[in-house]
Amino acid sequence: MTRFNTLNATIINSVKPCRSLLAALLLAGPLLGDAAENTAPGYEPPRTPSGKPDFQGVWTNASITTLQRAGRYDELVIPEDQLAAVTAAHPQNVRQATDDNLQAGELLDGSDLAMGRGYNAFWIDPGSSFGRVRGEYRSSWIIDPSDGRIPYSEQGQQLRSEFREKFSSNDGPEGRALGERCLIGFGGTGGPPMLNVLYNNHYRFVQTDDYLMIMVEMNQDARIIPIGGEHRPAELQQWLGDSIAWWEGDTLVVETVSLHPQQAGSGQVNLSDEGKVIERFTRYSDDQILYEFEVDDPVYYTQVWSGEMSFNASDDRIYEYACHEGNYGLPGILMGARREEADAAAAAQ
Repeated sequence: MTRFNTLNATIINSVKPCRSLLAALLLAGPLLGDAAENTAPGYEPPRTPSGKPDFQGVWTNASITTLQRAGRYDELVIPEDQLAAVTAAHPQNVRQATDDNLQAGELLDGSDLAMGRGYNAFWIDPGSSFGRVRGEYRSSWIIDPSDGRIPYSEQGQQLRSEFREKFSSNDGPEGRALGERCLIGFGGTGGPPMLNVLYNNHYRFVQTDDYLMIMVEMNQDARIIPIGGEHRPAELQQWLGDSIAWWEGDTLVVETVSLHPQQAGSGQVNLSDEGKVIERFTRYSDDQILYEFEVDDPVYYTQVWSGEMSFNASDDRIYEYACHEGNYGLPGILMGARREEADAAAAAQ
C-alpha cells in the first residue's frame, strides 16, 4: 500500500462525514478527466491583433495544492486512481465536511479556529481540488528541489527570523504585517510568484502590445509590467517589485527584482538585493495558462528553485476588495496591546 493509500484509509475511516464527499468525488471522476481534452498537442492560442497570444480575461489559481509539499505526500504527482480519496482526506475538505457538526447550543472550543488561522471553514474559499498542471494533479507547486520544499540557507533562515521579530510588534501599525495594514495582499497572492491563499484567488489580465497588467483580487494589487522595457534604478523599491517582460516565442517571460524592503523578507518567498524571480506565462489551453516560476537568490537559498501552476479560466467577476472599510482588526490589536501593558503595570504596583 502506498503512502497515499495508507494516509487516506486512516483519515477517511476516522472521519465519517467525509464519506459522502468521497462518494461525490468518485462519481465526479470522469468529469475531472475530461479537462485533459483541452491539452491536446497542437493547441493554437487566441491571439491579439498584433499576433501575440492573448492572456486577457479573469483567471484563478484557487486550489488545495500549496507552494510547498506537505509531509503527508511523498510524490509530486497524485495518481488519478487515488485522486478522489486523497482529495477527500485533505484537511480543508475534512474541515468543510465537518464544520456544521456542532450540537445546538454547543460552544466552539477554539481548536477549529486554530486549524483555520482564525476562520471557520465557512469563511474561507481556497478551493477544494488539487491543481492540474500539464495534465497531472500535483501535491505542490514546487517541482525543483524534488522534495517540494524551499531550500532556505542558514543565512536566509536567520534573515527571516530577524524580519519576523521586526514586524511582529504591537508598538504601532508599522510593526504589524503588510496584510494587516492593507498595503498588499497576504500570503504572496500578488507575487512574485503569485500564490493561492485562503480566499480571493482571482486575477484579471489586461494586455496591450506594450504592457501586461495583472489586477490581483486581494487588496486590488496591480502589477503593471512593461513589455520590452528596462528596469528602474535599484533605489526605487516598490511593492511587488520592479518587473519587465519580453516574448520568447509564444511565452511571455517576466523578470522581477528590487522588492520593497518590507516585502522582501515576508511570506514564504523572500528576495534580497541580489535576487530575482523569473515567471513564464504560456496559453496551455482555452481554459488554462501554464505559469512557471524560478527564484534565484544566493542570500536566501542554497540553490535556484522553481515551480509551476495553472491559472484556470473563470466566469466570475472580481469585486472591489474592501480592507480598511469597517475593519477594526488593526486598531483592536493595538488597543489590546495597550490594555495588556496597563494590566501588567497595575499588577506590578
